[in-house]
Amino acid sequence: MRYKTGIKYISLVVVGIGFSIGQSSIATATEGALGRPIAGASVVPSAGVVPDEPIWLVNLGEAYLNGSIGQSHSVPIAGKTSLGVEAEAAFTMATLMKVWGTGIGAWNFASSVTLPYLWTEARAAFAAGPRQVGVEQTASNLFDLNFSPIIAGYQLSNTDHIALSLNIWAPTGQYDFGSLVNTSLNNWTFTPQIAYTKYVPAYNLEFDAVAGVQFYTRNHATNYQNAPIFTLDVMAVKRFTSGLGVGLILGTVQQLGNDSGPTADALNGFVGRDFAMGPIVTYDTKIGGKHPFSFSFRWVPTVASTRRLNSTATFMTTATMVF
Repeated sequence: MRYKTGIKYISLVVVGIGFSIGQSSIATATEGALGRPIAGASVVPSAGVVPDEPIWLVNLGEAYLNGSIGQSHSVPIAGKTSLGVEAEAAFTMATLMKVWGTGIGAWNFASSVTLPYLWTEARAAFAAGPRQVGVEQTASNLFDLNFSPIIAGYQLSNTDHIALSLNIWAPTGQYDFGSLVNTSLNNWTFTPQIAYTKYVPAYNLEFDAVAGVQFYTRNHATNYQNAPIFTLDVMAVKRFTSGLGVGLILGTVQQLGNDSGPTADALNGFVGRDFAMGPIVTYDTKIGGKHPFSFSFRWVPTVASTRRLNSTATFMTTATMVF
């Protein structure tokens, strides 16, 4: 069989790629105006495929994002309310996936774990009586651990595949109450997710879609409860015999309901959403003639956003090898 890049060689990371910069995150309503997801980051080539042979997949990813919310919008951050936010972050992610081999009938199963490292910097303004005080902080450390105990793939046909998974973020990163930036969200996040892949061999086309809902536990340090967040990313890729592929990604993040807690209540729930769109370039080959290797680069800038960081520089690069 021809191995693709795997159900989520990155999706386990981005499914939720989740990106977040702790309290000062950068991009959804939720605390800090981000939460964990970034629109357009969770979909990957062959997102709905789990191979039917026992293999290991190793993925390395790098993502960069910057954005801002103007001073006309208040943002819950560091247990307080800031007058706008500017932030940038760089994520380095290492993912290990184990595909368990032939499963039951058309079902195949896998598990994965992702260790992310985060560098982030944020600038915010706070009211101090009649004046505004600007604060700028930088943080760099291991981010919250992400793991998927079970990924179940089902082959609908030779060209149609779906995959179901549960992705979990554990609050293992460093968190300091009152800091403008942290390398943890200080909560558990559970994301049930479904992915679909459609191949059109006659035209060397591939279509992928990933949808999920993120459920957050309360941040007890700030008494802030993020509302559930719905994410949907879709992608179309045209492949060539050289191994090159080019495509387009569309993504959206929609908050389902109001955040809660003293700060969120003061901001009327701080409900946010955004849309992103951009190109992706992929390349597939084999190392040593036997180890499948995949590379991709995407740019998915914000098209429209409400109470999320508006970003024109959202880049992600991934490299995956199969053993």
